[in-house]
Amino acid sequence: MPVPVLLVTGFLGAGKTTVVNRLLANADGRRIAAIVNDFGAINIDAELIAGASDGVVSLANGCICCSLEGDLLRTLSTLLRRDPKPEYIVIETSGVADPADIVRNLMDPVILREAPLETVLCVMDAATPPTSLDDALQRSQLRVADIVALSKLDLADEGAGVRMRKAIRAQRVPALVVDAKQGELPSALLFPASDRAPVAREPGPKRPAEERFETLSWTSDRPLSLPRLQQAIGRLAPRLARAKGLFETIEQPGRLMVFQFAGGRATLAPGDAPTSGVPRARIVFIAELGVLSKVELDEVMAACVADE
Repeated sequence: MPVPVLLVTGFLGAGKTTVVNRLLANADGRRIAAIVNDFGAINIDAELIAGASDGVVSLANGCICCSLEGDLLRTLSTLLRRDPKPEYIVIETSGVADPADIVRNLMDPVILREAPLETVLCVMDAATPPTSLDDALQRSQLRVADIVALSKLDLADEGAGVRMRKAIRAQRVPALVVDAKQGELPSALLFPASDRAPVAREPGPKRPAEERFETLSWTSDRPLSLPRLQQAIGRLAPRLARAKGLFETIEQPGRLMVFQFAGGRATLAPGDAPTSGVPRARIVFIAELGVLSKVELDEVMAACVADE
């Protein structure tokens, strides 16, 4: 029996991982396989979803999570050979990926027969200004969507959702727009009835790839000073598109903190205990090409390391 695919797209920091987290946590007995395509050398997203840094991780509710290493079609083929086979496959794209290219790959006749693309979900940060849709990549992510989920409404002002819906309508896309409070979405919207036939899609002409972003990874074998880190992020923030990481602080030894920066906002949440043999601080920074050098980043971040 074919295994339907849900493709989750959206710009950097839109809230895609939160949505996938909720899907896995509330699978309602479905066997869901999640493929995470993180942008960067340190796969923080997989850790947030499954509590592991690589490989295939079995979750208590029968779901699994794996990181996308290499070819997407090869990864799909590996999942389809598992026993038992998943009932649904969720693919979380990189925030800088053009989903039209992924849709084009999934239209391969062999894949379409075995793992048909059922739904494309675009997650959009409602707290960002509607002018964000002036960006060509974000418009591409929006135009292939069947459903647009407005995230982070709790961080936005009262009229933000209305403004973003109006901006989406102005793009003349046929997608259904729904609110995704705390990343929650009705499963009936995302997972189809078993008797639905796959539908071929036309993603449009292939466009030349545009390298816009680069990843700078930073690690430390020593814990960080939280006040110094806050100063460093404040200094780097105007040039960052996204940042995320795990680190231990001198103020709370023996516990990792989960760090997220997106849309000009930084958040911290408690994580698990540090893993032996792994750097005590691991942070990925994503920026437009050329706006932040590795030398400057290392200098700024080195000042965050706690004194012996």
